[in-house]
Amino acid sequence: MYRSNRSTVGGFFLAGRTMVWWPIGASLFASNIGSGHFVGLAGTGAASGIAIGGFEWNALFIVVFLGWIFVPIYITAGVITMPEYLKKRFGGLRIRIYLSVLSLLLYIFTKISADMFAGAIFIQQAMGLNLYLAVVCLLIITGLYTITGGLTAVIYTDTLQTIIMLIGSFILTGYAFNNVGGYEGLHKKYMNAIPEVSPNFTINQECYMPRNDSFNLLRDPITGDLPWPGLVFGLTILAIWYWCTDQVIVQRCLAAKNMSHVKAGCILCGYLKLLPMFLMVMPGMISRILYTDKIACVEPEKCQEYCGTSVGCSNIAYPTLVLNLLPNGLRGLMMAVMLSSLMSSLTSIFNSASTLFTMDIYTRIRPKASEREQMIVGRVFILVLIGISIAWIPIVQEAQSGQLFDYIQSITSYLGPPIAAVFLLAIFVKRVNEAGAFWGLLLGLLVGLARLVTEFAYSKGSCAIKTNCPTIICGVHYLYFAIILFVITCIITVVVSLMTAPIDDKHLHRLCWTMRHSKEPRVDLDAQEDIPCQQHEDTMNSGCEDKSHGIEEHGKAKKGEENIAYISDNDTIKDRGMSALSEENQHGDKESHGPGQSCCLKYLIQAAKWFCGLDSNAERPMMSREEQKKQEQVITSIEEVTFWKNVCNVNALLLLTVAVFCWAYFA
Repeated sequence: MYRSNRSTVGGFFLAGRTMVWWPIGASLFASNIGSGHFVGLAGTGAASGIAIGGFEWNALFIVVFLGWIFVPIYITAGVITMPEYLKKRFGGLRIRIYLSVLSLLLYIFTKISADMFAGAIFIQQAMGLNLYLAVVCLLIITGLYTITGGLTAVIYTDTLQTIIMLIGSFILTGYAFNNVGGYEGLHKKYMNAIPEVSPNFTINQECYMPRNDSFNLLRDPITGDLPWPGLVFGLTILAIWYWCTDQVIVQRCLAAKNMSHVKAGCILCGYLKLLPMFLMVMPGMISRILYTDKIACVEPEKCQEYCGTSVGCSNIAYPTLVLNLLPNGLRGLMMAVMLSSLMSSLTSIFNSASTLFTMDIYTRIRPKASEREQMIVGRVFILVLIGISIAWIPIVQEAQSGQLFDYIQSITSYLGPPIAAVFLLAIFVKRVNEAGAFWGLLLGLLVGLARLVTEFAYSKGSCAIKTNCPTIICGVHYLYFAIILFVITCIITVVVSLMTAPIDDKHLHRLCWTMRHSKEPRVDLDAQEDIPCQQHEDTMNSGCEDKSHGIEEHGKAKKGEENIAYISDNDTIKDRGMSALSEENQHGDKESHGPGQSCCLKYLIQAAKWFCGLDSNAERPMMSREEQKKQEQVITSIEEVTFWKNVCNVNALLLLTVAVFCWAYFA
């Protein structure tokens, strides 16, 4: 926290663009792997086998797309947030605000809820503490170092927690495999892990017998619980949304010092993603072997006794393994692993959600907001998220039905594909315009909500309790629905775009794949919308930021003309409003030394400012227009040293080769 570059917008939200590859890779992994993975992957593995591990191994391909295709476009565009990219690409405010609000809702009701649910299970099983007290303490601690540290603190904390998670998980995995006789013992004993069922209890054997395809990644396209076409194609669509367009993930890559570090970080994350299959999924299956009647229970009364829910106890597979298999010291280590993973995931969400709200929503409400005000708002919004998370706890607790992991994946399938479709089209199809993108997003959202509302209205049902939901709706697997929704969104977006006027190439330099290396000046579509203060003759005196710093020397904009700029958006990655902030700090210093203010109060205020990274007395040199222009060109450059570029390319090919081998071996 003492040296975390947290007193500027660029430092708090993008770690000052100084991060190297290994903490980026570790932070990508830690941001993705939360306590929901320990509980969810292990629980699903206990219930149905290794196929759920395909969600992890699919990422080995997608992180390469992230580092080699998506991030270069985001960097050359000079953006902080993903909605900001769409605004630069298409112009207008409605897409950016729509995507920001939708992303915040997804954070609250999927990511936070999943981690809170998983954390609640572990706390109840392992600690015996009051659920509300334990979770509130975790949220407060997590929010505290997110508020005070910014992205640099988040990334370094993620790195440390990744090490803790891996050490603890390897130890537990070793104990687990030793107890079942290795992989061969797992394969043999899992298929015989059948719970006892009372003679007078009648239920289909499929509800409690291990699946015949338990050790296959690719399962039947009709009868499989995770059909292979959905796992290959539908999951790829969801993964593109998560890994390539989600603020939590992309923000870590944007913090890298150059493109080579971005790519190396993605490669490291890809290799780390090989591990959850062996550290979470298979231990969950071993838990079913060792504690069959408890983990694979099917009778409602027994399940209620074991885990407090009547529909199944597979979600307690990992906590049960920890509590019953490890000695006391290692048990404490694994408790630290689970709690650190929960904190790591929540920290990432809080920081990225704060960035979205501050940069994409608040600056629309307060376009003249100074840098200091933006940072205060970003930190306050984290407190709001913590409050919402605490209020969500009762709902999470009631959702202990053994279906939450499926719930999270299905929610993503209903809401994520339109976003993935529009981002892909924005990057690869120049002809797509704002009207097409907006209507594609809106109609795709309506189709997804129609499926979501219908499914929840009828309830999803279970193996023992059938649902009355129409087969044409609930009978379509959510991964298949993701493919359908993706195609519908693409068709709507392209058709509407072809029926409306195209975007001129002068607005697309460095915003599309084919124009990523363009050196031509870009006329930003959002220039006029982001310079409401241009009506004033003196922007500095009016309290607005001087947008002329982003204007290229090829031409200055006069009133009423378009601004020709490499970066002219008021949310670019440079530290904005230097002059306004300096002036504000001068006023702040004068006020803090007022005659009516005591010495103690003055020091308390200064300490509070330092604690939150708002130390107004910190001296930062003013940059000239030439220095700002040079800094912007460096920050938006995707040039690489040839040697390191080749090293990254060779490692990417090696990673893809390993991924293909793993999929083929366990197919």
